[in-house]
Amino acid sequence: MTTTATTETRNRATGGILLIAVGLLLLAGQIIRVDHLFLPMLGGIFILASIAQRNPGLMVPGGILMGIGVGSFLTDNVFWGLAEPARGGLFLVSLAGGFALITVLSSIFTRQTQVWALFPATIIGLIGGALLIGGSAVNVVAFLGQVWPVFLILGGLLMLVQRR
Repeated sequence: MTTTATTETRNRATGGILLIAVGLLLLAGQIIRVDHLFLPMLGGIFILASIAQRNPGLMVPGGILMGIGVGSFLTDNVFWGLAEPARGGLFLVSLAGGFALITVLSSIFTRQTQVWALFPATIIGLIGGALLIGGSAVNVVAFLGQVWPVFLILGGLLMLVQRR
C-alpha cells in the first residue's frame, strides 16, 4: 500500500469516527442535558481526531471550541456571581487558553507546531486578565483599544521604508 493510499485510508477512518462521535454527542444531547458541555466535548472530539491523524488542522477548531466552551461553562455555572467586566475577562482568559492549547498539543502530537496560535492567545489573555483585575488595568486596555491602529500604521510605514 502506498503512502498516499495509507493516508487516504487513515483520513477516511478518522472522518468516519469523527462523524460517529459528533452523532453520538448530538444523540446524547437529546437524552441527557449536555448543553453547557457540548462545545468543550465537540472541541475534544476535534482534538482527538487531530491527534489520531497527527495533523494539526483539526486542532484549530478543537482548541477554539474548547476555549469558548470552557469559558461559557465557567461563566454560566461556576463563577456566575462574578460582576462584569470580570465575567468577560474570565471568558477571554479561557478562550486564550484554547488558542494556547493549539500550540501545546501540536508540538506534542504533530511535526508542525502551530506557533501562530500564541499571538491571539497572548493578546486575548492580556485583555482578559486586565478585565479580571479591573481598575486601572481596564483603563489601560481602553487606551490601547484607541491607539492600536497607530501601531499598524507605523508597522506598515516601517515595512515600506525597509523595502527600499
